[in-house]
Amino acid sequence: QVQLVESGGGLVQPGGSLRLSCAASGNIFSINTMGWYRQAPGKERELVADITSHDSTNYRDSVKGRFTISRDNAKNTVYLQMDNLRPEDTAVYYCNVNGRGRSAYVIAWGQGTQVTVSA
Repeated sequence: QVQLVESGGGLVQPGGSLRLSCAASGNIFSINTMGWYRQAPGKERELVADITSHDSTNYRDSVKGRFTISRDNAKNTVYLQMDNLRPEDTAVYYCNVNGRGRSAYVIAWGQGTQVTVSA
């Protein structure tokens, strides 16, 4: 099937930056929407940002102006550049990909990467 491998999480001070990467491989022919979600302890998973195959982007209000989502279609990779990080950004971040395999529509999730913003 489809495998998503995430990287780039870690511990950062408030105001710092991180860049998350997510590479898709396996049974994927074309990718439609790619996105990033996050989940903090005791909270529901929430959309952070997503990007369509036509590079239309959507951001959660709390990250607008601070985060930038982008994609490299040749590499089947989506990125999330996170600047001016705040403690409330602390969560496990999950990559999500929606696309088409050779014989079925596919939805895949990454393993999650921890982002901790601490003073």
